[in-house]
Amino acid sequence: MHDQQTVTSFPTAGNPAPPPQYGTPWAGPSAAPTAVPPSAHPPAANPFAPPAAGPPVPPPMGPEGPGQVPYGYPGTGWAGAPGAHAYAGWAGGAPLPNNGLGVTAMVLGIISAAGFCLWPVAIVLGVLAVIFGAIGRGRANRGEAMNGGQALAGVICGAVGSALALAFGVIVLVT
Repeated sequence: MHDQQTVTSFPTAGNPAPPPQYGTPWAGPSAAPTAVPPSAHPPAANPFAPPAAGPPVPPPMGPEGPGQVPYGYPGTGWAGAPGAHAYAGWAGGAPLPNNGLGVTAMVLGIISAAGFCLWPVAIVLGVLAVIFGAIGRGRANRGEAMNGGQALAGVICGAVGSALALAFGVIVLVT
């Protein structure tokens, strides 16, 4: 580690011998140290040495064949450029799902069911939730959307909210 002596390595009156050499097994406090000859340990390999000679490394392989690899990915460029988001050989990704109607139906249905005391608004929101939920459920069945459960929740909450608001409106108008 270092060449400076520590408190435990100072020679004492009873033990004038120097401390044992690094790399030797510890034999206890009364054993005489044994020196390890330098040829006993092979030299450590240099991690920064060049690799040993072997078969030649092949040249880099790009889409155009062997040689220099082009900078960046092929087909990338500005957002407005044609083929800006396509890689070489790819026709493009799948279109994103249209989940907006299912989310809208669920939000409107929850608002309609929770706010049935405002019965004129709740009836309109409930009817819109049922309509948007039916359209969103159809898209989910065709595979255009991935939130068929949210659309169904919107239909159910919208129908319940409309029924509660209608019943509350009748009670308010009768009394």
